[in-house]
Amino acid sequence: MSDSFYLLYLVSSVLFILALKGLSSPESARRGNLFGVTGMALAVITTLCLPSVTNYALIIFGIMIGGIIGTGVARRIEMTAMPQLVAAFHSLVGLAAVLIASAALWSPESYGIGTSGSLHFGSLVEMSLGAVIGAITFSGSVIAFAKLQGIMSGKPIRFATQSSVNLLVALSLAALLVIFCLSESKLVYTVMTLLAFAFGLLLIIPIGGADMPVVVSMLNSYSGWAASGIGFTLGNPLLIITGALVGASGAILSYIMCKAMNRSLINVIFGGFGATAETTTTASANDRPIKSGSAEDAAFILKNASSVIIVPGYGMAVAQAQHAVRELMKTLEEEGATVKFAIHPVAGRMPGHMNVLLAEANVPYDSVFELDEINSSFAQTDVAFVIGANDVTNPAAKNNPASPIFGMPVLDVGLAKTVIFIKRSMAAGYAGIENELFYQDNTMMLFGDAKKVTEELVKAIKH
Repeated sequence: MSDSFYLLYLVSSVLFILALKGLSSPESARRGNLFGVTGMALAVITTLCLPSVTNYALIIFGIMIGGIIGTGVARRIEMTAMPQLVAAFHSLVGLAAVLIASAALWSPESYGIGTSGSLHFGSLVEMSLGAVIGAITFSGSVIAFAKLQGIMSGKPIRFATQSSVNLLVALSLAALLVIFCLSESKLVYTVMTLLAFAFGLLLIIPIGGADMPVVVSMLNSYSGWAASGIGFTLGNPLLIITGALVGASGAILSYIMCKAMNRSLINVIFGGFGATAETTTTASANDRPIKSGSAEDAAFILKNASSVIIVPGYGMAVAQAQHAVRELMKTLEEEGATVKFAIHPVAGRMPGHMNVLLAEANVPYDSVFELDEINSSFAQTDVAFVIGANDVTNPAAKNNPASPIFGMPVLDVGLAKTVIFIKRSMAAGYAGIENELFYQDNTMMLFGDAKKVTEELVKAIKH
C-alpha cells in the first residue's frame, strides 16, 4: 500500500473523530453526521482503488444489494423502532467479523497472511479474537433486537446456576482460544465460534428492559472491537482505527450510563453476574384508587401553572407525539409559564432517544436538561407533565430494595405540586413493575394516545 493510500485513510480517520465530536451535542450532531458520511465515502473509494482489489463486479453487486435493502429499511423505519434497528446493524457487523475471520483461516493465501497450516501466531490471535467478539456481538444483538421488538419479554430471563454457567463458558472460550492459537485447528476454531454464539445469548437474556439502553451501547462497543480485530487480520489500518473508535466510544458511553443508573459495568458486560431474581409484588390496578381526569381538567391546571417540567418517555415515541408536545410547550409559554424538559439517561430504548425526538420537533436545546441538572427543580415546580415515561419516574428505584430497578436514579416528578401522567393504560413499564406515583394524591392520570391527548390539551388551553 502506497503512502497516498495511508494519507487518505488518515484523512478518513480524522473525519470519523470529528464525527464523534460533533455527535456529542445536539447542536453539532448534523455537522458530525456529515463528517462521518464524508469520511466513510472517502474510505470506501480509497479501498476500491487499492491494487489488491480486482473483482469489481462482485463488489458492486454486493453494494447494490446492501444499498437497496438499506434504503428500503431506512425509508420504512419509524423513530420508535430505531433502537432495534441499531441492534440489528450491530448483529450484521458481528456476523461480518466472523465470516471474514473464517475466510481468512480457510484461505489465508487470498488475504496475503501466509499459507494454511503455518499461519503466524499473531494472525491467529487477531482472527480468533475477531471471530469470538463478532459471534458474541451477533447473537447478543439478535436477543436485544427480539426484546426491543417485543418478540421476547423485556423481563430478565434467569435460572439458578446462570452465573456459574456464564463463568464456565467464558473460561472455556479462553481455553479454546489459546489452544487454537497454538494449534491452528479448524475444529477448535469451529467449536470456539459456536460457543461464542451461545455465550452472546447467555449474556443478554438476563438483562432486563430497564437496562436495555446500556446493552445497545455495549453491543456497539463489541462490534467496534470485532471490526478492529479483523482490521489487524486484513492489515487494514483504517479498519483498525475505525473499530477502535467505535469500541472505545461505546465502552465510554456504557460506563457513563452505568454510572448514571447506579449499575455495575462488569455486571452488565458479563450478563448480570450477581444479579438477584426479581421479587417485586404489586397490587392490581383495580384494587387501588386513582385520579383520572379529562383533557379539560388537565388544561385548567396547566393554564394556571407558572412552571412546567415535561418528562418525555417511550410512550411519546410510540405515539409520535413530539411535535404535539412542542406545540404544548409553545402554548404554555404564551400563557406565561416557564417550560423545561427533563431527560433521563435511559428514557426510551437507546441512548439519546428522547433528545433525537425533541430535536426533530425543533425543541430549543437550552430548554432540555439532563437528570442531574433538573432533578432538584421538581420540588419548586407547579406541574410535572409525564408523557409515556414510567420506569424512569418510578420511586421504587429508591424505596424498594426488591425492585429490579432499585438503585437506579430516577426523576423526582412526585415532588411537584401536581403530576399529570399520559398513558394508554395502567400497564406496567418496560421493566415490568408498577409505578407507585399513579396512586399519589397529587397525581392525575390521562388515558389515551399521547399525541391525541396532547393535541386535545393544546386546544383546551387555547379555548
